[in-house]
Amino acid sequence: MPAAVAGPEIERLIQLLARLPGLGPRSARRAALHLIKKREALMAPLGAALAIAMEKIEVCKTCGNIDTQNPCTVCTDDRRDASIIVAVADVADLWALERAHAVNSRYHVLGGTLSPLDGIGPQDISIDALVSRAHGGEVKEVILALNATVDGQTTAHYITDLLHDAGVKVTRLAHGVPVGGELDYLDEGTLTAAIKQRTLF
Repeated sequence: MPAAVAGPEIERLIQLLARLPGLGPRSARRAALHLIKKREALMAPLGAALAIAMEKIEVCKTCGNIDTQNPCTVCTDDRRDASIIVAVADVADLWALERAHAVNSRYHVLGGTLSPLDGIGPQDISIDALVSRAHGGEVKEVILALNATVDGQTTAHYITDLLHDAGVKVTRLAHGVPVGGELDYLDEGTLTAAIKQRTLF
């Protein structure tokens, strides 16, 4: 076993940072060292921000977004089109769509996708709340912005069946050639989807 190069407090910081997505043990060690070197400029404000986050951050009771107010900023924004709900698997997907300024609608965070192999069924994610919102009267369209994976598509088909009698249009994101993409570098599944969903030029 290699000798420890730092005290238990620093090792604990590294272990906690290594749990973050995208950070392995080496990246966590570099991040910890950077935080320690910039204690006043980074570590103290980060600690304060984390303390505030622990105290004030909530899950929106309407859509499932994470915010410091409940209902969240998106749900209380009167400028958004309340007739469209974009269903996403995770808050990260909601934030990605917001960064792209792709749509000015309301959202619904499912909290995952159906995955029978992992034991995740309809009762484990927020499908019932989405169906209830779609039956609410003012909703005209539900956009299923789910990943193009087996679990994502299974979830999309399941939700589509449940919304059959809701009187809303159910759409999904287009699949195919990305902007700036070259055909030679795309996989067969993407090319097949692009051909099947071709549009008029």
